[in-house]
Amino acid sequence: MLEDMDFIKSCDVPGPTKEAIRAIILYKSDVKYSDNVVDVGCGTGGITCEFAQRAKNVTSIDINPEAIEITRKNLEKFGLEENVTLICDDGVKALNDIDNIDIAIIGGSGSKLENIIELIDSKLNSKGRIIITAILVDTKVEAVNKLKELNYNPKIMEVNISKGRVLDRGIMMMSENPIAIISAKKRRLMGDYKNG
Repeated sequence: MLEDMDFIKSCDVPGPTKEAIRAIILYKSDVKYSDNVVDVGCGTGGITCEFAQRAKNVTSIDINPEAIEITRKNLEKFGLEENVTLICDDGVKALNDIDNIDIAIIGGSGSKLENIIELIDSKLNSKGRIIITAILVDTKVEAVNKLKELNYNPKIMEVNISKGRVLDRGIMMMSENPIAIISAKKRRLMGDYKNG
């Protein structure tokens, strides 16, 4: 795992996703070296960098040009740019040109979450996985409801990581990056089993 303090950051771009959260996302994704990964709303590229070390290809999308530039710098810093494609565009527009997705991570949707989930569902391989990170309660509800509508069985995990700081008179615990991680695997419909 890459350490939080090693990432290039910006006040104007969210991220990187904290190390402990990235570790949970990697675990929930069950990433394999043969996987094609899409990171929608890549921010500073924390998740992109982790998947670049473990997957065949990673496509990272963000509408913010500064986010794409910082992700590029982080990939270069860690020597991970070889199997990553960066796209500066709206998530829906960018996803129209991408097929063969094994894992989709949605960290930012610009209020187009339902459209992004639908599009990913149509391009997700038969055993594909979707992982959505959400801070707002409304986003959590929207994501779970859309996944259920598309015949997924979403799992939700609320994560609140605290790190200790040693003081003269004790240890103070400070919370970092409270977030929900919603994960779902593509399920085959009953008719699909009869056809192979």
